[in-house]
Amino acid sequence: MFLFIKKILMQRWFLITLFIVNFLGTIYGFYWYKNQLAVTPPQWLIFVPDSPTASAFFTVVLWLFIMGRHHKWLEAFAAITLFKYGIWAVVMIIWGGILDPRPFTDALVWEQYMLIVSHLGMSVQALLYIPFYRFTNREIVGVSIWTLLNDFLDYTINIHPWLTAQLEQIPQVVGSFTLFLSLITITIFTITTRFQQQREVEQNLLHP
Repeated sequence: MFLFIKKILMQRWFLITLFIVNFLGTIYGFYWYKNQLAVTPPQWLIFVPDSPTASAFFTVVLWLFIMGRHHKWLEAFAAITLFKYGIWAVVMIIWGGILDPRPFTDALVWEQYMLIVSHLGMSVQALLYIPFYRFTNREIVGVSIWTLLNDFLDYTINIHPWLTAQLEQIPQVVGSFTLFLSLITITIFTITTRFQQQREVEQNLLHP
């Protein structure tokens, strides 16, 4: 089953379909941030639209896959940020709904359910393409520095994605969760990268 899925993932028609979906999702993502971007000082703009930036990089990676090419830095940035911000958004939406004084089903609107599905899709995509990434620990370190810097700026100068009123009252808790999620994400891709490298070494020994 896994081999079948792995084969489908790199089929040209499947890559093109994902490219279109992620391209459109990225456009919507930047549109969703329009109000926050409008009031953000120019020097911090690059740190604000987390999810659409991640999906934009993954869209480029998909295009490279379609062209039969790879780029280690783009793949590392896309994989790590796509997984992290996909999970982060889902948790924030559900967490905000739980803290809302209204019933959970009343607290969330259709757009938030759509965002839950789309952001789960982001995280799943990041994991599914692990066998095809070419990045190494060097790229992981570089992206980790960027990701942790983004977390630091988000919760020290308050440029994190806008939250619900209830979550805005506990920024330290949200910030701590965000940092924890970053570290978990970095760990996941460090382990999987090491595993991939070991497999390549073993395959080279078996088939010199």
